[in-house]
Amino acid sequence: MEHTGQDFDEYVRAAWPRLVRSAWLLTGDWYRAEDLVQTVLARAYGHWQRIRDNAPDAYLRSMMATTHLSWWRRRWRGEVPHDAVPEPSSQRPSDDLDLRATLAAALQQLPRQQRAVLMLRYHADLTETATAHVMGISVGTVKSYTARALHGLRRDQAIQALATGELEVTDEQR
Repeated sequence: MEHTGQDFDEYVRAAWPRLVRSAWLLTGDWYRAEDLVQTVLARAYGHWQRIRDNAPDAYLRSMMATTHLSWWRRRWRGEVPHDAVPEPSSQRPSDDLDLRATLAAALQQLPRQQRAVLMLRYHADLTETATAHVMGISVGTVKSYTARALHGLRRDQAIQALATGELEVTDEQR
């Protein structure tokens, strides 16, 4: 189809904020989240005609999870140099800065596989079976990672303190 590029551009403009939020759940960093989304979108562009008619958000979120996990497997933590410095993103997932900062810190304490499972299950709204397929693990492992991650988040003292109103996050903690 001759309008594939235009269709893709329109989709990216509309989906960018929600895709970056999903990537942020995996990376915990806005800049790495944007890098992850850009990497996935670059890979998806050549297959857009097939992807666009079959739930592109779910497909791209799955690609983000596997790409993020492969970056970690390769131990790549560096930045790709560019001629121009990009403008910082103005998108934020929540107006509640205390909750966002506390949750971000707690998520970063979880192992990367547990973060990926939480993003796919609760943010991308995939089933346990679909999450297992995307990550290349068993459904039982998805259940185990989910239970461990949620248990860890529930036991996080900062989250407990914020929930009971006993904690105020300062600017230095953000």
